Amino acid sequence: MIVTVKKSRKSKFIKLLSLLFVVGMFVAYYFYQSNKFQEQELAAQKKLAAQKLEDENNKKNAQIEKYIILEIEKAVDLIGQENVTYVKIIENKAVIVCKKDVDLEALMVRYGTLALIKQTLNETIIALDLVQIANGLLKNES
Repeated sequence: MIVTVKKSRKSKFIKLLSLLFVVGMFVAYYFYQSNKFQEQELAAQKKLAAQKLEDENNKKNAQIEKYIILEIEKAVDLIGQENVTYVKIIENKAVIVCKKDVDLEALMVRYGTLALIKQTLNETIIALDLVQIANGLLKNES
């Protein structure tokens, strides 16, 4: 007795179609993950660039603060430290309050019109424009 099993073409076609579907799913998943990874890399690069820019700004601000402190120290030295009552920074000005009879000629020679001087009955008030001083120092450094 001979038994034959007849395979239909439909089952081969369904197997081939399912195999193609599975391969297509893997390919689509690969491209999806690839795009997702590229987006993550791009976001990481942008974040790194922003961090680098922020670090440069912080470094520049620290350098400007150092220059401003040095300039205020020089101004106090020109007036004479024993004559200075107090020093404040108000907005963009360094306000130095000192005794009434102080020699300010050295200060006027160094800062010129950047130093605004007001004499009251008990004290002399000097305001230094820090923005102009910092700009001048940064131009000299460059």
